[in-house]
Amino acid sequence: MSTLAQAAPRQHERGPLPAFLHRLFRDKPLGAAGAVICVIFLFCGLFADLLAPYGYNQIDPINRLKPPSLQFPFGTDNLGRDMFSRVLYGAQLSVIIGFCGAALATVVSVVIGVLTGYLGGKFDVVVQRMVDAWMSFPDLVILIVVVSVLGPGMWQVIVVLGFLYGIGGSRIIRGAVVSVREHTYVHAAQSVGAATARVLVFHVLPNVMPTVIVLFTMRVGAVILVESGLSFLGLGIPPPAPSWGGMLTGSGRTFMYLAPWLALAPGICLTLVVYGINVFGDALRDLLDPRLRGGRR
Repeated sequence: MSTLAQAAPRQHERGPLPAFLHRLFRDKPLGAAGAVICVIFLFCGLFADLLAPYGYNQIDPINRLKPPSLQFPFGTDNLGRDMFSRVLYGAQLSVIIGFCGAALATVVSVVIGVLTGYLGGKFDVVVQRMVDAWMSFPDLVILIVVVSVLGPGMWQVIVVLGFLYGIGGSRIIRGAVVSVREHTYVHAAQSVGAATARVLVFHVLPNVMPTVIVLFTMRVGAVILVESGLSFLGLGIPPPAPSWGGMLTGSGRTFMYLAPWLALAPGICLTLVVYGINVFGDALRDLLDPRLRGGRR
């Protein structure tokens, strides 16, 4: 009995983060692999200035179209620029655009979803019909029109993608809020005369935070992928900035058969990063959703 009594407290000595990581690696190995990919991606993006052996626009005509080697791990492009350095700087741009765009989209989704889901009534009906009208337009058409008006650039892309995914994602937050507002603790707070802002901040928002976290992680991968598509079409980050989508077009498409590494290097990195973020987001959803906890060991 004493041994069991000593062992029981030790199981609860872990903090919330170590306990979460233990569950992640034990129950969701694929999600854990996605988390490792995300960490590597963040590390490369944050420290690209230190990791890159050359500048992203450092031209050396002597070394043009060199295949992958020890000196140039990802080869060089038609201007002699090191592809490994450009991919690292492209990860830096993707980190900024992905996280800023996803953060803006999450804030917009939370504001619209929490207010409409909690207040309800005519306000909910009017706002949701506007959301329906917004979602009826194809995303690519909205992106091309707005970016064509505002002009290509990093912050233009962040704002456009933030509002595009934020308005559409408000439906998810609204659904979570509608279920939370019917709980007993919300009615209890309302019955004692708590202000609407206090109920939203201290009772509603904390209980929909798992949904918000998962929505944010999923939006990061979506924003990175769509930004690469815009850059591929020439509407994203203008050259010579090393966007992964921009590297897939231009020289990457022109010299694809002569130097396939020009398209393979950014394409593989983009695929791995978006895949890692998506599977990690799925694992987060399963681990944080209280409705799915009953199926775990």
